[in-house]
Amino acid sequence: MKSLFLIIIFIGLTQATEAQVTTCLPCDQLGMSVNVGSDTNSLSIYHSGQYLTHPQEHNTFEWNITDHSGNVIFQETIIDNAFCNFSHNFPISDTMNVIVYLINENAILPNGNSIHCMFEDQIYWETGVYPSGTPWGRWEFVHGNVGIDLNNVAGIEHLNTNTPTFNDKIYDLLGREIEQVPIGQLYIQNGKKMFKVE
Repeated sequence: MKSLFLIIIFIGLTQATEAQVTTCLPCDQLGMSVNVGSDTNSLSIYHSGQYLTHPQEHNTFEWNITDHSGNVIFQETIIDNAFCNFSHNFPISDTMNVIVYLINENAILPNGNSIHCMFEDQIYWETGVYPSGTPWGRWEFVHGNVGIDLNNVAGIEHLNTNTPTFNDKIYDLLGREIEQVPIGQLYIQNGKKMFKVE
């Protein structure tokens, strides 16, 4: 009887332990790529975080795609889906800014944090000519769009909640000088990474 009781406790503990284990990769091991179905007036972006962060049904992607002036081209929150698909009339001679936040409170990293990743990049229409002489074009990312763990950024001592003075130069994570920092965005000021919370 005693051994049966111990077996039941062991099985119960094993199941409880397995229920707490979730699978996810750190933000810097996730990223975006352009899906093959994209063309001059439609874009499909694949995000690897959907398949590499579990439980998948809790993956929330907050997409924000703008032009160089900050005008919104596409903006949507997508849950439990690896793809961001939209049509547009954006000129292919210009560059789009892509920012996506991946949030999953139920996916726990080895350091104990949940998934709060930000990915920022630019996308442009690349053209070329095949050896046969046929021209081609496709959307390409400019940078590697490596994710940044916002848990680590929010914990730093120089967290800034105020708008910087006009004398301080402010840069986005791609090194472009910007005038204002949107709420919830990472930026660089005086050589330090900052996160604007209000």
